[in-house]
Amino acid sequence: MRIRKLSEITLAAIMSLTILSCSKTTMPYSDVVDQKVDSILMLMTLEEKIGQLNLVTSDMDVTGPFIRKGYEEDIAKGRVGAIFNAYGAGYTRKLQELAVNNTRLRIPLLFGYDVIHGHKTIFPVPIGEASSWDLEAIERSARVAAEEASAQGLHWTFAPMCDIARDPRWGRVVEGSGEDPLLGSLIAQARVRGFQGTDLSQTNTILACVKHFAAYGAAQAGRDYHSVDMSERQLREVYLPPYKAAIDAGALSVMSSFNDLNGIPATASKYLMTDILRNEWGFQGFVVTDYTSIMELLHHGVAADTLDAARLALNAGIDMDMQSGFYNSALLKLLNEKKINEEQINQAVRRILRIKFLLGLFDDPYRYCSISREKETLLSNDNLLAARDMAKKSIVLLKNQNNLLPLDKNIKTIAVVGPLANSQRDMMGSWSAAGDWPNSVTLLEGIKNKIPGSQILYAQGCAIDDSNTGMIDEAVKIAKRADVVILAVGEAAWMTGEASSRASLDLPGVQQELVERIYSTGKPIVAVLMNGRPLTIGWIDQHIPSILETWFLGTQAGNAIADVIFGDYNPSGKLPITFPRSVGQIPIYYSMRSTGRPFDANNKYTSKYLDESNDPLYPFGYGLSYTTFDYGEVELSSSEITETDTLDISVSVTNTGKYYGREMVQLYIHDNVASVAPPVKLLKQFQFVDLKPGESKKMVFKLTVNDLMFYRDDMSYGFEKGQFTVYIGGNSRDVRTAFFSLN
Repeated sequence: MRIRKLSEITLAAIMSLTILSCSKTTMPYSDVVDQKVDSILMLMTLEEKIGQLNLVTSDMDVTGPFIRKGYEEDIAKGRVGAIFNAYGAGYTRKLQELAVNNTRLRIPLLFGYDVIHGHKTIFPVPIGEASSWDLEAIERSARVAAEEASAQGLHWTFAPMCDIARDPRWGRVVEGSGEDPLLGSLIAQARVRGFQGTDLSQTNTILACVKHFAAYGAAQAGRDYHSVDMSERQLREVYLPPYKAAIDAGALSVMSSFNDLNGIPATASKYLMTDILRNEWGFQGFVVTDYTSIMELLHHGVAADTLDAARLALNAGIDMDMQSGFYNSALLKLLNEKKINEEQINQAVRRILRIKFLLGLFDDPYRYCSISREKETLLSNDNLLAARDMAKKSIVLLKNQNNLLPLDKNIKTIAVVGPLANSQRDMMGSWSAAGDWPNSVTLLEGIKNKIPGSQILYAQGCAIDDSNTGMIDEAVKIAKRADVVILAVGEAAWMTGEASSRASLDLPGVQQELVERIYSTGKPIVAVLMNGRPLTIGWIDQHIPSILETWFLGTQAGNAIADVIFGDYNPSGKLPITFPRSVGQIPIYYSMRSTGRPFDANNKYTSKYLDESNDPLYPFGYGLSYTTFDYGEVELSSSEITETDTLDISVSVTNTGKYYGREMVQLYIHDNVASVAPPVKLLKQFQFVDLKPGESKKMVFKLTVNDLMFYRDDMSYGFEKGQFTVYIGGNSRDVRTAFFSLN
């Protein structure tokens, strides 16, 4: 009893002294925090240290605010360092009190949750937000999510997902930013800034978590959890940059991925977690596994038992064990058997405690548990406006034959048809987590809000994914009575996200039959796609005059789509991922390398299919507007530069249509001859331009040698002198060109 009291007094003294000294010292804040951490570490028993490495789940998403049997005792005895799937100012306070009031050293818990695209106010799914290419709007989306999540007692989100994905069969395409490493890197940084702000100790910020490290988006055959096998060049050129960018932006936690990389599971990969992440990139935060990933080392076949799995993970550089409990049960025994050392445990604990200090949890464990702030923040008018703005910017106009869109608000009769036209749950998309789907605005509701004076007819037409065609006749009858049909088809929210790979990318169920029957009425049709990945919609592209890709837009989905359909917002979204014509083309992406036998329609013995085009249905960067944009010739400040020069690249863009519009101007580079076969194009920069009808603006890009660097034949990173092609346009396919040389 005497020792316990002395420890409590000593800890309190350490805390008060170091907190008081912060304002007077000239020491960097991180050094002050490190002193605090080391002071606490000196007081901790081995059991207390190991407890800090244990992350367990509450059952909030399934059963409400309840903790699993036995976990309350574990928390009270210091065997838990962090909890996920628990939110709400009152509930998190209750759990925090269990830790602070019952454990010897009163170390607070860290609360994490999947705040992926909003918390209570749900924003578009990440692939949708990426379609905006609007970094400020994406950062604002993460900022709103952080404010709402922190108001409900959360300190930590398992986002952003930084996995490059080039196989749309993989369900987790929906959680990322698409196929391009530059765009993915910039979006990753925007999300980190939005979540963490400039000061993690502010109670309206939350800790970001970079996931899934590494290369999870390249799972073979697009099958979730599957193996990844790739060259070092592919890993470094394509897959690592977004993770690195997020860490450079200040992210202080990283999640290991489920997959193995070249035969080594990521959770057991010292190469990834220590050599690259810490030694090469200088990462100072902590690494957490994905759900039960240490246990899954047994299934991978690299660990013989619980002890072996825990040893592999700790040796790799894994600090926190999510849900498997292997660290709690194995580390002490491994230490006694001298298979690990105490300093490895100490280092992991240091990293976790440091974050708890940075979040201010040692100053006040309950600082995120304000009931009044919770009530004021959630689903506020400002948050809903931000969600609607983000949703509008995420919509991509894929086709608009004969300028069917925007529709006239004075239209007399509209038929709104389709299984997704009035489904509140599906508006939220996958990983909507804490979002309350009864608050979402459906497409049908959004149209009614927009044109209350028109007659609006509705028919579901069919279910999303069953074979029942019994409702199609009713939908056809309604369509025949209307002046125009808005047809909402796509995937259910549950069909995308984790464990949601699909071998077919066609419309599920009998939706294609519904589309064809509605088309047979001869009525003008606007197809509204709702999905979390590219779909194979060749028939729709050939037959339906107007197509909007809306993804899953969240709480304000219906209002945002109606804003676009009726012309209150001119769509400006661009695809962050290529749409294939058929699954057989996958993987298909804009930056493939040319082959020794490039495509030639007149020569069979070139790289092509016998039964399909090489071209995608819609290329990367593609997206139309209600107006049209004309690009002038690309002008260069010089045809030759040196490694110290900056090359000015300019192009005039003119709005040649009738509507005010926003165009996203994209610049790509091709290295004409290099020591490594170069991609046919690589995105290097992009800029928005807003133009009135008839207005022109000159867009200027500044290119330096840094934009020309790549991993050379010896895997050194640098540039090579030679000739380059510049491409500028509104997508990766339709471009203007110019040439320069680096001497």
